[in-house]
Amino acid sequence: MATVEDVRTLGAELERSYPVFVRGRLKFRVKQIVYVAFSLDEAVMGFAFPKEERAAFVAAEPQKFHLPSESDMRFNWVHADLAELEAAEARELVVDAWRMVVPQKLSRAYDLTHPEGPG
Repeated sequence: MATVEDVRTLGAELERSYPVFVRGRLKFRVKQIVYVAFSLDEAVMGFAFPKEERAAFVAAEPQKFHLPSESDMRFNWVHADLAELEAAEARELVVDAWRMVVPQKLSRAYDLTHPEGPG
């Protein structure tokens, strides 16, 4: 079972990323773009994800993942139930979401310094 604490340090350490609290909810941003957000009860993690791939992603593991509300479907976003994720899986989702909002050179630099992934 993953928790917010499993990814909090990672989200704060990724280059150009910083944590913010909006209406009591922890979110991670790069500039003004939110790429990860947690529900108030910290049971659900929303994260950036390619729109064209999300239906298949959610369908493959519906016990873990679900689509955002109808009003948020316009965004590149998926939700995950943290209780269904392993800590390493949650960290990978955070890094993949971060990759969507940073220049490719930062993503490649991360790969060079973290060849085993976000451990």
